[in-house]
Amino acid sequence: MGFIGRLTKAVAAVAVAIAIWGAPTASLADKMVVVPAGNRSASQPTIPDASARRTSAFNTTYDAKYQQIVALLQRERKLMVQIRKAAAAYDVAPIHIIGALVGEHTYNVSAVGTAQTYYVKALAYANADFSFRYKGKSVQEFLTRPEFANCSEDKGSAILWSCRDQVWEDAFRGRTVDGVTYDGVTMQRAFFQPFYAGQTFGLGQISPLTALQVTDLVNRNSGFAKLTPDKPQAIYRDIMDPDRAIIYIAAIVRDAIDAYADQGFDISGNPGITATLFNVGQPRRRAAELRQAVASGSGRKLPVENYYGWLINDRLAELQALLSDD
Repeated sequence: MGFIGRLTKAVAAVAVAIAIWGAPTASLADKMVVVPAGNRSASQPTIPDASARRTSAFNTTYDAKYQQIVALLQRERKLMVQIRKAAAAYDVAPIHIIGALVGEHTYNVSAVGTAQTYYVKALAYANADFSFRYKGKSVQEFLTRPEFANCSEDKGSAILWSCRDQVWEDAFRGRTVDGVTYDGVTMQRAFFQPFYAGQTFGLGQISPLTALQVTDLVNRNSGFAKLTPDKPQAIYRDIMDPDRAIIYIAAIVRDAIDAYADQGFDISGNPGITATLFNVGQPRRRAAELRQAVASGSGRKLPVENYYGWLINDRLAELQALLSDD
């Protein structure tokens, strides 16, 4: 497919995405589907091989990692206070934040001994000299390509960066464009891991791309300066510092709930679904796909938790007890 064909396909995809991700309609609001609590699947969905390899490499188990993050939350009462405050600021139940933290540290990384360790790690990035680049181009330069022309900054950071991420998937990932072969990896991995693949991002494991998506919301609710890829150190400060990371987790959960509400689904009462979305990202695309599936009569009517979210719903009583101990 030539450049014009690729461009037409990318622009068409973006146009559809923008139409889908626009303001909620009255008809959707009138037909809001409340997603019930609990798991849709009787057994846990398959855990990816990558998670199994990470766990095996450190000679541990999922259950041991789960117990480790639960123990950290039990010990760090200051952290629990911050979780409650962030949840209130973004009008989400605290269990959604706990679910995100527990899922990440059970399946992606192991919790460290104390929250203080994360503060130390955050300082290590403060004066580092780095930028977000891929194949010799900065992300800022790459985004001037015509394929991204329909991603409008006027619609806010969430839609802007979701649109850019979608264009990467549709027009560049795993393709050869204008003589350049792009790896079959996510935009996050291509541009936003400047040190090494698989690097970690602090207590919340928040990727720089996700932080950029919710920067408008965090600026509006918490007064943090808006993030831009021109200042990568500021992005790393916000996602590595536990105090700020908790706020970003709350914002990510709020954004996911809003994205699904725009498509007629209330997921606010199901922490397993919000944990799933924290894990997989792109809530607007996924909510739109679900709405389309329902409209087409394909049989799919509700969002379904993945392995990560399934654990949160399965252990919900135990995780809720962390909040009752305050």
